[in-house]
Amino acid sequence: MQAPLGKIKSLPDAKRAVEEAKAAGKRVVLANGCFDLLHGGHVSYLEDSKAQGDFLVVGLNSDRSMHGLKGPSRPIVPEDERAEMLARMEAVDAVVLFDEPTCQNLLETLRPHVHAKGTDYTRETVPEREISRRLGIETYIAGDPKEGATKDIVKTVVERYGKKN
Repeated sequence: MQAPLGKIKSLPDAKRAVEEAKAAGKRVVLANGCFDLLHGGHVSYLEDSKAQGDFLVVGLNSDRSMHGLKGPSRPIVPEDERAEMLARMEAVDAVVLFDEPTCQNLLETLRPHVHAKGTDYTRETVPEREISRRLGIETYIAGDPKEGATKDIVKTVVERYGKKN
């Protein structure tokens, strides 16, 4: 078994891994997100994403990306810890961080067969839908909508315990 931290890749290394997977006839899926507080909904999302192919790459919003998207109080969990937790998941074959607000550059560089997004999206609201259409990448909505969202967990914690800082 590959060491979990060996699954965390630079973009060039992820591209090589994807090209090798494709050359071996594997169907490549890219799922992406912040994964700030890993929970059951994330596990469902990634397992469902992996079921759409043979090789799952997880694009992980970096701390810089999250700060821009979610404000100065985020991320809650630093990128190196989030990347390690994802890499330890059996369904995940590679993790690659990105600094942009969306994974558009990952889609252009890796050219997966499928781009999986969580149930907080529809095919019409996926931010990268135009690039996926242009490149012929299938969009798949993955996971179980009953599993909840990180924003709901954060809201509950703030309501129960108050916001610090």
